[in-house]
Amino acid sequence: MTIYVGNLVYEVTKEDLQGVFAEYGTVVRVYLPVDQATGKMRGFGFVEMSSDEEEAKAIETLDGAEWMGRQMKVNKARPREDNFGGGGGGGERKNFGRRER
Repeated sequence: MTIYVGNLVYEVTKEDLQGVFAEYGTVVRVYLPVDQATGKMRGFGFVEMSSDEEEAKAIETLDGAEWMGRQMKVNKARPREDNFGGGGGGGERKNFGRRER
């Protein structure tokens, strides 16, 4: 029951977002990620609604709607994928590409 909200202005607050989504039901939680390096909002957020019906209504109505001068991207949040797997390098090359002497 979590909604992804993208293309937000960087000045948006949790209260701003809660006010918009409250028109479609009970807002359980609003999360606005912040860039750790700059301390600024990253331009997207997540809104948790209390039911699937409220979530569906908010997504249907708000996706593509203009708000604060921008066209919002609103859809069902996908589970976060951990980027731990894959990669890592080339195995047994202990000389890092240099010729053996």
